[in-house]
This record gives sequence, C-alpha cells and structure tokens, in this order.
Amino acid sequence: MWPSSGSAPPPGPRSRGGTLEHRQLVGGETLGFGPQAWPSYFDLNWPQEVQETIQIPNNGSAPLLVDVRVFVSNVFNVDILRYTVSSMLLLRLSWLDTRLAWNASVRPRRAITLPWDSLWTPGLTIQEALWVDWQDQSPRARVDPDGHVDLYLTLTTETNCDFELLHFPRDQSDCNLSFYALGNTALELEFRAHAVNEIVSVKREYVVRDLKTQVPPQQLVPCFQVTLRLQNTALKAIIALLVPGEALLLADMCGGLLPLQATERIAYKVTLLLGYLVFHSSLVQALPSSSSCNPLLIYYFTVLLLLLFASTMETVLLAALLARGDLRAKSGPSPTPRAEQHGHGDSEPNPEGGVKGSRRSQAEAADHVFFLVYVVGVVCSQFFFIGLWMWATCKSDPAPGKAVPHGGQPRL
Repeated sequence: MWPSSGSAPPPGPRSRGGTLEHRQLVGGETLGFGPQAWPSYFDLNWPQEVQETIQIPNNGSAPLLVDVRVFVSNVFNVDILRYTVSSMLLLRLSWLDTRLAWNASVRPRRAITLPWDSLWTPGLTIQEALWVDWQDQSPRARVDPDGHVDLYLTLTTETNCDFELLHFPRDQSDCNLSFYALGNTALELEFRAHAVNEIVSVKREYVVRDLKTQVPPQQLVPCFQVTLRLQNTALKAIIALLVPGEALLLADMCGGLLPLQATERIAYKVTLLLGYLVFHSSLVQALPSSSSCNPLLIYYFTVLLLLLFASTMETVLLAALLARGDLRAKSGPSPTPRAEQHGHGDSEPNPEGGVKGSRRSQAEAADHVFFLVYVVGVVCSQFFFIGLWMWATCKSDPAPGKAVPHGGQPRL
C-alpha cells in the first residue's frame, strides 16, 4: 500500500525486476521512442535519453498541460461529529510526451503500456486527506504512437470537510479535495480538470447534489480542486430529535390542565422534566459543535428545557403556597364551641375560612394566568424559531491558515 500522506507513490529506485518487466513489455523488439531506441535494461548505466523520460516533458515556454478527469463513484461515511467524509475516486490523467512517440508506419502498434515508474507522472497530494488508499499499487500508463499518455489512478480517501451545520438537519455543505503536484512548479505544470458524477446509490443520509472542479489561480505549485456539495436528507434527525422534543412540550402543556391541588400534577411535571433532561444530555452528544455557527437546534432544545423548567417551578411554587396555607389553617386556634357560638349568635363570620378560600382562589387564578401566558409563549417561540430557521445566516470564521495578517497561503 502506498504512503497514507495523501500522495501518489514517488518513483522509487529502479530494480532489475522492473527492467525485466520493460523488456517483456516490448517483447524483445526495439521500439524507437523519439530519436533513440530503448536500450538494454540489464545495463545499470542507463543512457541519458532514458533518464530524461522520468523528467517532466519540456513544453517550451508554456507549462505542460495535464488534462484530469475525476470520476466520483461513491461518497460514504459522512461524519459530522468528526468533520470527515470518505469518497472513492477514479482519476484519468492525460498529457503529451513527445519523447515517447514512435513511427507508427515502422512499428505498427496502436498503443503500449508502461509501468508508472518508467516515465514521468505527476505526483499528487490531497491537502485535506487524513489517509489515502491507492487501489492499484502498480498502475500502468497507456502510450499512443504520437506520445499521448493516459494514466488511471483509483483511490479511496477520508478527508476533512468544514460542514455548515447552522441549519442542521437540513444542512448543505461544500467539501473540497485539493490535489497538489508538489514536485513541480506552476511554471512547469498546469492542470485542466473536469468532474464526472458516477454515483449510482442514493441510500445515504447525505447525498451529492452537485460536483464541480476548479483550478485556483496564482498558486506556487500546480493544483486543482474538486468540490462535492452534500445535502442532508434530514429524515433520521427529524424522527429522532424534533418529534420527541415537540411531544414532550405538548405533554407539558396538557399537564397544565390538571387541577393545582392534585398531587399527581407535581409528579407528572417532575417526571417530564427528568425525562427531558435525559433526552437533552443524549442530544448534546449527538449534535455537532463548532467554534462558530453552531446548529440552531442546540439553542432550540435549550429553550425547550428552560420552558419545561419554568412550568415545573410554577407548579411546585403554587402547590407549596397552597400547602403552606392549609398547614396554617390547621395549626391556628381551635374554633369556638357550638353552644358558645350559638349563645353569641351567628352574626360573626369565620375569618380563617375566608382567608383559606381567598388564598386558594388567588393561587388558582395565578395558575390560570401562567398557563395562558405559557401557551402563548410556546406558540410564539415555535413561530420565531421557524422564521429564524428560514432566514438566519451565519458566516464562519476564516481558517487560521487564511486569516490575515498572520496567515494566508503563499501566492505568486
């Protein structure tokens, strides 16, 4: 397997095994590449003409143009918690090397194949790659009589991606794969890139909505960039996150219809709050976090937690006020005996009963007012969040390598 640094394998030392492969390739014939014929490969002192074939072809004053076609066959393992995405690619690199041309009328061969280390090939490095698995460890280049070279490289890679998760789970992000040829300069080599979407499977949480390539201008080394636009289908997150949260909120509002003096109301509210705390703790682990532009769902579920907490505290406080009033009524002075009360007449009212009824009516009135305010607040918060979801935007902070004046990529 090739090194996992994200680069194609550099040309290694030439061995006798490799030279035997060349000899078998030409079948013992002498194919003229350019003005000279391929020499005997059993000789370790190679002629200058062969040594030059592993150097970049000279295109005069213009850089060598390499046409790159990127075939994306699969995108999988989109991990928003680690900010990584895995993909499978096929690269077709084409360029012209007149040193490998031969006279087709003399040697009537349509094309030949050569090992990758027997001629010059651009060494590619993926800037965002955590690891790269090059499928073919010994790729072979196809050479036409006019010196046109085609090289196919297949790879699987895992790369970093700066997901834009403000609108998670309806997020859409652009993931870049930047290919650099670090062994050459921009004056020697130039890429012309095209991308082809060959993804046939749609059984994914994230789907590729767009695919494009570009060649960044004014770079010190030649490079091209492939951009994958990924969109979240959101069904899993809606079922697992939004539906339980809304159900708990609706159940809490229904709990406000229970009588205040009912002991089951406090148990009902506390049970809902504890259940939501467990749900919220697992939710925090499931949602990604970022230094900027965190998902709006984090703030939404935090507001729901505060609403449930306020509703539970209101029930506890009013129930405690009623219970304290009942205890004071029971611990007060004993009522006047019936005979003595009959002797004095029935004109004096019972003040304790009036105070107890007044406190109960005040608590129930306060509970009714809070319930109406709570329902209005919940409904308004839902509409506010919907509007925020539709129109809110956020611009992520620039990466440290692109921030000025202390950072920024070197340019010409």
